[in-house]
Amino acid sequence: MTETPLNSQPSYNGLRRRASLALLVVVNLLPLYGVLWLDWDVAALVVLYWSENLVVGFYTLLKMLVTSPIGGLFTACFFTVHYGGFCAVHGLFILKMLVDPQADFLSGEPWPFFLVFVQLLVDVVRQVLAHAPAAWLVAFAALVLSHGVSFVMNFLLARERDRLGIKALMFAPYGRIVILHVAVLIGGIGVVALGEPLSMLVVLILLKLGVDIALHLREHRHIAQREPVTYRPFGELQKVRQ
Repeated sequence: MTETPLNSQPSYNGLRRRASLALLVVVNLLPLYGVLWLDWDVAALVVLYWSENLVVGFYTLLKMLVTSPIGGLFTACFFTVHYGGFCAVHGLFILKMLVDPQADFLSGEPWPFFLVFVQLLVDVVRQVLAHAPAAWLVAFAALVLSHGVSFVMNFLLARERDRLGIKALMFAPYGRIVILHVAVLIGGIGVVALGEPLSMLVVLILLKLGVDIALHLREHRHIAQREPVTYRPFGELQKVRQ
């Protein structure tokens, strides 16, 4: 059996692409059940989409540690504080605007230094869980499963990890938040302004699905076009510079 050379340029297609997209579509359509039969409002949808950021962050941490168990540890700690704070502020804004304007955060003793951002994230998650019905938790679990399958299928088995360094992994989730959640928030605010009609909630779900598919395809095609990451001993790098 011949192995595909590491420096080859595989495209993102075939069974891997179809399976990843099929699962993405199915999971993103689950909120339709909540909207059509469980009377979910725009807050339930937007908070669910925000919670997906936490799932992305979790698997990003795993990717860092798989890529570099020692070197990735410091970056993973930094990412936890920075990305966690980013998600915390984002979640606080959503909860205050759409769920509970009187929600109280950071009421206890503050955690030291920059860990206060992690504390805020814990408070936001606690508030989300306090308001979340069982069906919402099922939809969240489906997101965890979907990203987990992608992690195993694409990052591990298809060896995307060979083409991604720690720096690229750390910055990847931020672009997703900016593009996807600006679209979702603008759409959510528009739905609220229109009185949250059922048709507009469905449109919001389809908007998120469309943006998610586009980002998914762009991400994996971009990875397939990257050169493999190579790590050279320090002595060899010194010779190259001379």
